[in-house]
Amino acid sequence: MSVSSSSSSPFSQFWSSALRSKPLGKSSDTGEGLVRRLGPFDLILLGIGASIGAGIFVVTGTIARDAGPGVTISFLLAGASCVLNALCYAELATRFPAVVGGAYMYTYTTFNELTAFLVFTQMMLDYHIGAASIARSLASYIVNILDLIPSVKDNIPNWVGHGGDDIFGFLSFNILSPILLVLLTILLCRGVGESTLVNTVMTMTKVTIVFVVIIVGAFEVDDSNWSPFAPTGFKSILTGATVAFFAYVGFDAVANSAEESKRPQRDLPIGIIGSLLVCVVLYIGVCLVITGMVPYKLLGEDAPLAEAFKSKGLNSVSILISIGAIAGLTTTLLVGLYVQSRLYLGLGRDGLLPAIFAKVHPTRHTPIHAQIWVGIVACILAGLLNVTLLSHILSVGSLAGYSVVAACVITLRLDDNIDININTHLTTNSMSKRTDGITSIIVIAFCGFTTGILYRFGGSTLAYIFLILPVAIAILAAANLQFRQVYKDPPGFSCPWVPILPAVCIFFNIFLFAQLNYEAWVRFVVLSIVAGFVYAFYGQYNAIHASDDTNYYHTLPSIEAQ
Repeated sequence: MSVSSSSSSPFSQFWSSALRSKPLGKSSDTGEGLVRRLGPFDLILLGIGASIGAGIFVVTGTIARDAGPGVTISFLLAGASCVLNALCYAELATRFPAVVGGAYMYTYTTFNELTAFLVFTQMMLDYHIGAASIARSLASYIVNILDLIPSVKDNIPNWVGHGGDDIFGFLSFNILSPILLVLLTILLCRGVGESTLVNTVMTMTKVTIVFVVIIVGAFEVDDSNWSPFAPTGFKSILTGATVAFFAYVGFDAVANSAEESKRPQRDLPIGIIGSLLVCVVLYIGVCLVITGMVPYKLLGEDAPLAEAFKSKGLNSVSILISIGAIAGLTTTLLVGLYVQSRLYLGLGRDGLLPAIFAKVHPTRHTPIHAQIWVGIVACILAGLLNVTLLSHILSVGSLAGYSVVAACVITLRLDDNIDININTHLTTNSMSKRTDGITSIIVIAFCGFTTGILYRFGGSTLAYIFLILPVAIAILAAANLQFRQVYKDPPGFSCPWVPILPAVCIFFNIFLFAQLNYEAWVRFVVLSIVAGFVYAFYGQYNAIHASDDTNYYHTLPSIEAQ
């Protein structure tokens, strides 16, 4: 809906719409929303299911081939960074305990409509590409299992599971991955209860297998393989951390399940932080075992964990790992499709996307139209394109989105900030403090990117000396946030050490952003421009503007209702 008069210029109308934010509406009990079925254990398994997949069965070996045994430090650094981001997510999950949308919704309420739409498009492309890539990996593992049958071995064409030969450099046909995506989409459309049961069984299976792998592999470790621990230096370890970072991002799935959580203010922080800590322990254990069993230069690229055990004559464990990989990739894909549909649901409710995405099935209580759309996109990408090429532009949206989430924590904590549940006007003083705070956040992000560029391309001691300047400026900006702003404690879970901890999140996330290849930067700029045009020609005219007598979200029910 347009909020400008007909006499306003298109430019002023655009900015009037783009800069509006979304307050939470009153409680809605239409009976057509999502059903609250997920407890803390379900949420922890949801986060683990979204994280433990390709990361533990493939990425560990990929990073180890470059960083050596130092891959353990890569995953430790990435895990520490994600713990900081998870603390920010946990606080916002309690502030928005009953709203789907995750980072998109946090941004919409804290900042403005256009920024929220840009966050959605960047993160959604990551999800789409990630789902297609995981579907192809899952198809490949299934074919590897089928090849164990003598009558089937070497009789399955590449275009069925592994992917056919490239055509024009980017087309690569695959039949099995779309079939798997269709089956998972049908499962998700049937209801959250059925999909949660499958996720629980498969997640427990793969976690058990990973623990067995760590215990058995510990007896096969030769500690001489850990020397030298960082054969290619710390820079390769840090570069490995940028890749490992994305193996932990399952906690975002927990945040997006707010409307299906039984007691979201209590359970969401438990699910977010609990699932992440479990993943950190499993990743570090696997990294130590895999680099101790086999010299890092001999690790395989496609299935390093399975090949490491096979090289030790432990073929039965190798088969067990393949089964765990199938379970892990299945749950990661299942949760990824689930999260995407809930994001589309949130934008459909807000009018930024067609209203069909906002429809929830009256008996299944799932956003079937959004789920089907997500499945179609994934099928097209996985069935037709070489997703290895697409992976070069992956994850830039996640880093940007997490940085905005950390900025939301700082901004919402300002003592004079607008109450997120009440439509009021900011005073001149609070607006000045808000502007000062946002300016400091932008400076910290810019310094993080500058530091990352200098570190990445600096090849001399003099270049590294220049790193001191942006780091010092970022410290001054963080000090400005600390000493010039007054912060209030939020209800529910509270992120510690605000604003310093979120500021560190922003700096390090954007530092990692600078380590990505240039195709990812091009993708970020091009997609932002495209999203801007989509918003200008569709979103600003169809966005639903909040009013006192309209309910838009299913806010937290009473204790009795739970």
